[in-house]
Amino acid sequence: MKVEVQDDLCIGCGACAAISSQVFELNDEGISETIVDTVPEDEEENVKEAIESCPTGAIIEKR
Repeated sequence: MKVEVQDDLCIGCGACAAISSQVFELNDEGISETIVDTVPEDEEENVKEAIESCPTGAIIEKR
């Protein structure tokens, strides 16, 4: 599984980083970004929750 944060949609609420700090973090500008290329299998459920929790729909799964 791979995910991407669309920085033009991200408002920096931090929900994704709170749910999955192994995959997301807020950068110096307060915008979320992914910190791994591929989501570890044991983190996939958390990432799916982060996608659903994003208030702006900024996180997308890449196929």
